[in-house]
Amino acid sequence: MRMWTVISGVAGALAVGLAAYGAHGLPQGSEARALVGKATDYQLVHAVALVGAVALRRTGAAAERLLVAAKLAFLAGMVLFCGALYAIALAGLEAAAPVTPVGGVAFIVGWLLLAAAALWRPADAPPV
Repeated sequence: MRMWTVISGVAGALAVGLAAYGAHGLPQGSEARALVGKATDYQLVHAVALVGAVALRRTGAAAERLLVAAKLAFLAGMVLFCGALYAIALAGLEAAAPVTPVGGVAFIVGWLLLAAAALWRPADAPPV
């Protein structure tokens, strides 16, 4: 749990720092500024999602595995989607563009895994 909280905090701090750089260090109206803005929005939202996944405590090994998988998917999305946008905007690395959809799919998978973990009920649990 501690490691995921640290990752969430670092991801949030990086998002805010990169957003500030994008807003103040990149030319107004530039494509780079727009890409950094989009990447930081997604990164910050998913840093908060990671915190939520860390805070969720589920009973049962299957639900815990789903939560770990959700956290990994959110992290993969931040690295792939946001990382690709940063690489394009800040380093002009257009070759990173094909990676962004993979990161977007990772974000979607993370949200679905989080929902599955919340719905998971052990077989021996009483009906609700």
